Amino acid sequence: MCWWAFTGLSHMILEGYFVFSPEFYKNSSGFYLAEVWKEYSRGDSRYAARDPCIVSIIGLTAIFEGPACILAVYAIATKKPYSYILQFANCLGHIYITAVYFITAVLEGDNFAASPFYYYVSYLVPNSFWILIPAIISVNCWKKICAAVQFQAQNQKKAKIR
Repeated sequence: MCWWAFTGLSHMILEGYFVFSPEFYKNSSGFYLAEVWKEYSRGDSRYAARDPCIVSIIGLTAIFEGPACILAVYAIATKKPYSYILQFANCLGHIYITAVYFITAVLEGDNFAASPFYYYVSYLVPNSFWILIPAIISVNCWKKICAAVQFQAQNQKKAKIR
């Protein structure tokens, strides 16, 4: 639940600010979220340049993935039957969007960082978590879903025998 809460709030607040504040880099007031994106842009300058692909994928995560993550927190906490399906779908979305993020960088030359330090600390390592953790969660969800389907099938066979 902590991963989903962190991810959902990050998407909605941080990424939502980026998407809906197109001139964050001009903000000189010291506003925290503007400063976060200015700093992050040192690891990936496509943010400061408002690259259409970046704005699109960040917009999708802010609008769809963020609320879906918060819904996952609710589903887990209240033990809703759709919890694992929701988590699995959310994980696939995260993996897909992060893969697009990395692939577009490679296709465009992968030279968006101000220095090797920013490349690893701001770009590569933090974003890798959005592939690694969803991959682990999706495997767990897949196992739970398969076990539930198998259990249901066995119960139906037993009911037919009676």
